[in-house]
Amino acid sequence: MRLLLAEDDTALVLTLKKDLQHAGYAVDVANNGIDAEYLGKENNYDIVILDLGLPQRNGLEVLRHWRTADNRTPVIVLTARDAWHERVDGFKAGADDYLGKPFHIEELLARITALLHRSRQQPGGALHINGLSLDETLQTLTLANGNRYELTGTEFRMLRYFLLNPDRILSKSNLMEHVYDFDAEKDSNVIEVYVKRLREKLGKDRIETRRGQGYIFKGTP
Repeated sequence: MRLLLAEDDTALVLTLKKDLQHAGYAVDVANNGIDAEYLGKENNYDIVILDLGLPQRNGLEVLRHWRTADNRTPVIVLTARDAWHERVDGFKAGADDYLGKPFHIEELLARITALLHRSRQQPGGALHINGLSLDETLQTLTLANGNRYELTGTEFRMLRYFLLNPDRILSKSNLMEHVYDFDAEKDSNVIEVYVKRLREKLGKDRIETRRGQGYIFKGTP
């Protein structure tokens, strides 16, 4: 899953980016409102973490512009813990959730997971589809027969995106956008390689190839 972190506190960005990547997210960073608005407009993010106190253009204005342009990407706004009026203004502008500073990374990760699942109509803190169970904390896959696999970071990100979008055609470019961040080195064959690795664990029939279109993860028997 690909995430935009719009925050101008350099120390906080360094910590958050590392923690978010460790949790299996591809992370792009914007340290001002102008860049944040542009990236959110030009890229298809799964979720945005948006500080309202951004320089050059404040986060509230950025959020309003996104929503006016019908950008429905889920947004968690970051505010000072005692700034209740910012939270109210954020919700009115179209925020989906908020988190007051300072906060624990565990709470942020829990809110991200809940919001992603809710936006895909997949409630709960774990993904369970047709006998498969993906543990998002341990980044492990368990099959209906009890076999359990530890996943690499890329395998985890790709499988999570498949499970959140079952029975939909996902193109290679779409998968690339949601599995890798902006700065990552991208090889043209990397999607095929990781689809093959997932099929070795899931069974070859769980991910169907649509020639010229992409892949479909079969969420129903």
